[in-house]
Amino acid sequence: MFCYQCEQTAKGEGCTKIGVCGKQPDVAALQDLLIYSVKGVAQVAVAAGKAGVRDPEVDRFACEAIFSTLTNVDFDPDRFVDLIGEAVRLRDALKDKVQAAGGSIKASAGPVTFVPADTKDALVAQGEAVGVNADPSMNEDLRSLRELLTYGIKGLAAYADHARILGQTDDAVFDFIHEGMAATLNPDLGVDEYVGLVLKCGEVNLRAMELLDAGNTGTYGHPVPTQVPLGTKEGKAILVSGHDLKDLEEILKQTEGKGINVYTHGEMLPCHGYPELKKYPQFYGHYGTAWQNQAKEFAAFPGAILMTTNCIQKPKETYKDNIFTTGLVGWPGVAHVSGKDFSPVIEKALAMPGFTQNTNGKSVMVGFGRNAVMGVAGQVIEAVQNKAIRHFFLVAGCDGAKPGRNYYTEFVEKVPEDCVVLTLACGKFRFFDQDLGDIGGIPRLLDVGQCNDAYSAVKIAVALAEAFDCGVNDLPLSMVLSWYEQKACVILLTLLYLGIKDIRLGPSLPAFITPNILNFLVEKFNIMPISTPEEDLHAILA
Repeated sequence: MFCYQCEQTAKGEGCTKIGVCGKQPDVAALQDLLIYSVKGVAQVAVAAGKAGVRDPEVDRFACEAIFSTLTNVDFDPDRFVDLIGEAVRLRDALKDKVQAAGGSIKASAGPVTFVPADTKDALVAQGEAVGVNADPSMNEDLRSLRELLTYGIKGLAAYADHARILGQTDDAVFDFIHEGMAATLNPDLGVDEYVGLVLKCGEVNLRAMELLDAGNTGTYGHPVPTQVPLGTKEGKAILVSGHDLKDLEEILKQTEGKGINVYTHGEMLPCHGYPELKKYPQFYGHYGTAWQNQAKEFAAFPGAILMTTNCIQKPKETYKDNIFTTGLVGWPGVAHVSGKDFSPVIEKALAMPGFTQNTNGKSVMVGFGRNAVMGVAGQVIEAVQNKAIRHFFLVAGCDGAKPGRNYYTEFVEKVPEDCVVLTLACGKFRFFDQDLGDIGGIPRLLDVGQCNDAYSAVKIAVALAEAFDCGVNDLPLSMVLSWYEQKACVILLTLLYLGIKDIRLGPSLPAFITPNILNFLVEKFNIMPISTPEEDLHAILA
């Protein structure tokens, strides 16, 4: 086993015995084999495109299969066995279509002709032979860029899949996923070619995030500033965690009139700002905070829990029977809901005690998407011109269990009172309930939404730059980002594609980035690791 795709990888180098996330060696090998298989599908899909052939099932599968290998999504080895088989079936069917259209496939060996073994153990052995370090002679800088591209595509596939579920697709996004995956097999690519592909991945991801934004806002309306109570209400309960708005909507529909209150957790908290979701009376509030508290919170939750996408490590035995997964999420021994029929979740919730009394907690504000923020753009611009607002900080990104993430809490607490903090993604749960006050009626802490809402943050920055007739890098805006997994990787690539410089990144730098590639990123984009809140604030505001 060797995996170093996430920030918490063992010793900052790579997991070799068992994943820090809980991923077992057999699952790691099967994930590697699935990626290898998808690369074969990609080679055929590229040839299909040249022959004028398109198969929407292949596009769907590529996104789902790649997405399933993200950190903390699917840990069920049996499901990977099925996905590998489906990859080969779709690859061979597409081959026939390409040949029928008069096209040709250049590759004649490797994943394009790969034949999966008949048993799970034999598949694991095949996977162990095609992992990250399968070619020990490969130049380490090229390997670094190849993996950066691969992990960027993993994040891109996740956003594209979320958008597809809401009816938003663009063939250009699928085309690049195939192109990029196939390119990782090309031994002739050099540093310049890989850098070009990495930045193109960021460009295409901007389009994928635009599609997802259109799916979210077109289906549920633009988020509006909304106060969300953090307490609980007496009665039966379901807790929805993850990122999937469609699953949340279905749970809300199916629990109407059943005496069950639906709570959000983590990245689902911003959903309270969507008009078409907040209209449900049983959508009561929020339960849960930062990553390091999840296991404790889930163990104490007296109802059913639905996991919709990657956001938890291995469920503990004490509450595993209360958890249901949906979509691509899977753990051995955890019930999986196929389709959108959530009756098993509802039945479990009704059988559990629920909350026995009302409890009151703090309230937080959500719903500061691009429409809400730009709706008061004139007020914001005037505050900057009058020097009431000195600086904006985008403190955003992933949360995680690894020590060092208290930096972001301390940073926000130390931001001067004449500065505004914009935030998004699960990293904000280190400080989301802080009362920072306001500047002339403008809240000093603005929750833009999920990591899936990064498009809103980009649009806000671009709109401000246009208003001040300058580039984004000239704005009084600094980005202080935390990363954990592959969606964060592709958002970073999008920011680099847009030419954003001076990004501070932490809590540690990716293990898959070699010193030479890091030097390139520093020289071209001035990416820098976080230091201490005091030092970084002093450097930014000096």
